[in-house]
Amino acid sequence: MLQTSPFVGTLLKRYKERSAVIAVIGLGYVGLPLVKALLGVPFKVIGLDADSEKVAAIKQGRTYIRHIPAEPFTAAFAKGQFCPTTEFGVLTEVDAILMCLPTPLTTYREPDLSFVERSTRGLAPFLKRGQLVVLESTTYPGTTGQVMKPILEAGGLRSGRDFFIAYSPEREDPGNPSYSTAAIPKVIGGDGQEALLLAEALYSTFVLKTVPVSNLEAAEAVKLTENIFRAVNIALVNELKLVYDAMGIDVWEVIDAAKTKPFGYMPFYPGPGLGGHCIPIDPFYLTWKAREYELSTQFIELAGQVNTQMPRYVVARLAAELDRRTGKGLNGAKVLVIGVAYKKNVDDTRESPSFKLIELLEQRGASCDVHDPYVPVIPSTREHTALAGRRSVPVDSPSVAKYDVVLIATDHDAVDYKTLVSAAKLVVDTRNACARAGAAHSNVIKA
Repeated sequence: MLQTSPFVGTLLKRYKERSAVIAVIGLGYVGLPLVKALLGVPFKVIGLDADSEKVAAIKQGRTYIRHIPAEPFTAAFAKGQFCPTTEFGVLTEVDAILMCLPTPLTTYREPDLSFVERSTRGLAPFLKRGQLVVLESTTYPGTTGQVMKPILEAGGLRSGRDFFIAYSPEREDPGNPSYSTAAIPKVIGGDGQEALLLAEALYSTFVLKTVPVSNLEAAEAVKLTENIFRAVNIALVNELKLVYDAMGIDVWEVIDAAKTKPFGYMPFYPGPGLGGHCIPIDPFYLTWKAREYELSTQFIELAGQVNTQMPRYVVARLAAELDRRTGKGLNGAKVLVIGVAYKKNVDDTRESPSFKLIELLEQRGASCDVHDPYVPVIPSTREHTALAGRRSVPVDSPSVAKYDVVLIATDHDAVDYKTLVSAAKLVVDTRNACARAGAAHSNVIKA
């Protein structure tokens, strides 16, 4: 390939020799595993985060994400290989800047790019010639080229000539022991062929495989497609759950039997609602962007409606079973909610459906306690401020017996479901956890 920028050869050499300095902006569920992978190469890494408590924790040898051990960061920090900081000025020292920032939705389900824009404006004064800037945050096609690029070029430097821009969507699955950052293929799109070449060269030093695509927009669309696929299929099985429940059919039994087909079927499982940083949010980024082209995304929006209504279905089912079995309504009922993390075996509570379940239950007069072996205290969130600070209660036979109903919202493996079922008056299981644990009983209702 014809190289037109004088910086390309130098950067390729530094990546190959592992002498480059890499900055990661955002030390959360995406950024911290990325730092760990880079340290393993090894590269010298600068970790930048606006949260001074996160930076202090890493310096003190602590991590704030349960499934990520502190040791690699502590060792690298001690020998000067890793520098966590809150100061953008250090970016003048680096060869590549990888941005791992939140991209939530506003109250009106529109993209909130404030974190991306703020960090881009923060790094812009320190951008220098010969740097590679990569966005990893999930977003709509056009963000990297139409939002970030103009901010970075405002100082006079030009993408493709003085510096390089690429997009490579994160594909983290928190708590998955089989797929670390390094084991997951990395999709990459560049603002020009040289940017793509450089991004591939960098990522290929620490990931199993790189997957180049033709441009920034294609790479941005890949991530949305992956998560829309999951959101739509989860909505499908959630709708099937409602239909099959009315027919007296166990949807989990149906799925387990269907997945024995070796072709043409992929199992997805119902739940009490969507959680996590991707599936409840990402599809609406495309929905919003499609309006610019006077197109509607009816399929995506319908899936969103189905998934959004699942907490209300669960609460209605719980209320009906409580009334049928005990003659007691929700008003005044004591409910124990098992799990506030959005999925099993992690401490990640982002967009957790448990919060909505608790709010709906308490709006109807119930009193809710929570138990989560990985979340001792509910953290502060933008949408569920009233729940912040609520502590996880112990789960033992005498404690469980005090509750009118136990609601399993997250199926952590660390929970003793047999003890739970034997002590509870009524269990409403949204994850099929009791059956999988061999704890099926007449007091267990699937919802």
